[in-house]
Amino acid sequence: MGLFKKIFSSEKKETLDKGLEKSKTNFFSKLSKAVAGKSKVDDDVLDDLEEILVTSDVGVKTTIKIIERIENRVARDKYLGTDELNQILREEIAGLLSETNVGEATDFEIPKGKKPYVLMVVGVNGVGKTTTIGKLAYQLKNKGLNVVLGAADTFRAAAIDQLQVWADRVGVPIVKQDMGSDPASVAFDTLQSGVNQNADVIIIDTAGRLHNKVNLMNELTKVKRVMQKVIGDAPHDVLLVLDGSTGQNAFEQAKQFTAATEVTSLAVTKLDGTAKGGVVIGISDQFKIPVKYIGVGEGIEDLQVFNKYEFVDSFFK
Repeated sequence: MGLFKKIFSSEKKETLDKGLEKSKTNFFSKLSKAVAGKSKVDDDVLDDLEEILVTSDVGVKTTIKIIERIENRVARDKYLGTDELNQILREEIAGLLSETNVGEATDFEIPKGKKPYVLMVVGVNGVGKTTTIGKLAYQLKNKGLNVVLGAADTFRAAAIDQLQVWADRVGVPIVKQDMGSDPASVAFDTLQSGVNQNADVIIIDTAGRLHNKVNLMNELTKVKRVMQKVIGDAPHDVLLVLDGSTGQNAFEQAKQFTAATEVTSLAVTKLDGTAKGGVVIGISDQFKIPVKYIGVGEGIEDLQVFNKYEFVDSFFK
């Protein structure tokens, strides 16, 4: 199908392979049981495969699409051996994801023509939001970009402290105020500071409360409105961070956050510690919002750009 070619460096690919190890092992142990003693992909095998995909957190809608594609292939090729199933899955899922024009990135970059490029990061507490910001700042700084961080999650002192630790570790400036300060005020100061420092990228952390969507929406709308007093079209990207280890809950969070505010990209974290990595396939297919980044380890370099072909290749290798 020509969908798979070497995109990542061997080191980067190895990190991705390792990060998806638990998900892969879980999936293939179920698959090998389903096809044990069977030589042909028949209706029974497809029924088992459907259940395996759903229980691997791929999601019902995406699973149905995958099964339909495989059924069409079985009908076309007449005979498909179970030993080919792995390769078929790999090709058909990559084919399904290739129908969207997202997940094509190969490296960390920001769109040209926006300086400073303003990224607002949202997500509930505990999903790895601040860690993702720190790792993203590290990657962008490594590209020679000037990055400024803004600690607008003023609801928790720990969030401000944690972002400060990352700013120190990466070696980038941070704008912050005391806990309980107005988040919009922090965002305003950060953008002004970024403009004054000739920043290429400004990353704003925000509070992760979803218990009251109306309050959240009002707060994020106010933060955006105040940002626009400094940079008329800010923010240029609203990145929602989701915890991949929560599986279908990540879907639910994505639905709730996209209802509360306009989200333009996604990051799925903590994939290395879970068997629920299939959720990335479902989220990538179901949401009209691109998955931009995935977290596949605890190291500072273990945030990767999401490339759908490399992901599927690693998952079904």
